[in-house]
Amino acid sequence: MSGLKKVNANDVQGYYAKSAVLNHYEEAATQVGLWKSEKMVFSRNFPDLSQSILELGCGCGRIALGLIKLGYSDVRATDFSKAMVRRARILAQKEKVSLHLAVADARSLPHENESVHGVIFGFNGLMQIPGRSDRVLAMREINRVLYPGGNFIFTSHDRSMPKWKKFWQKERKLWRKNQQGEQLLELGDRYEETPRGMLYLHVPEIHEVKEDLIASGFQLEWEKMRSSFAEEPERVKKYSDDCRFWVARKI
Repeated sequence: MSGLKKVNANDVQGYYAKSAVLNHYEEAATQVGLWKSEKMVFSRNFPDLSQSILELGCGCGRIALGLIKLGYSDVRATDFSKAMVRRARILAQKEKVSLHLAVADARSLPHENESVHGVIFGFNGLMQIPGRSDRVLAMREINRVLYPGGNFIFTSHDRSMPKWKKFWQKERKLWRKNQQGEQLLELGDRYEETPRGMLYLHVPEIHEVKEDLIASGFQLEWEKMRSSFAEEPERVKKYSDDCRFWVARKI
């Protein structure tokens, strides 16, 4: 097939407006909650429960609501999808909790400079922004809204994982021959049919993320695969594959 347009932000936004996707994320918020690994990383890097935490790509509120349950008193959450924010607002009302919710694009945040203590972009949300330059733009926006010394925590998949070695070797050969999927923007992109629709995700190399963090004004503090420091229950493993946690500090 020829003449396919490159995947873009509108494609991603359309996916997260689908009922099946909304239901999946609502189930994660109500039935899965915070992962064991997330609790460990958040508690270690945001030790002050009174500090302001901004979550980007909040979905139906799984992480944001989980943070409130952990005792954080100033939690703010945004998502690119209006439908996701509506669902999150309903869940917050049902649980009778105070959660500041807003529709926002991570590449152009409505928050003031140096206005939050910490930022979280969970469940590989940063890597669902098509195009490396736009992901860097989001990182720079995150750096802008953080207080100096504030932490930015996010997750990604890892292109160097042995499990996917053959797949990416094949993809690399296709890119060298200019035979890659016409809708893909760069090596590491996946845009594939799932039971809930076409899903975009970028799978980076470790060096790529490190380079982008430095270019965005961050210093890498810590990174590890989830499976190397936490054994998650089956309900979490069913919902999510293994991923790499990243903790970066605004210089």
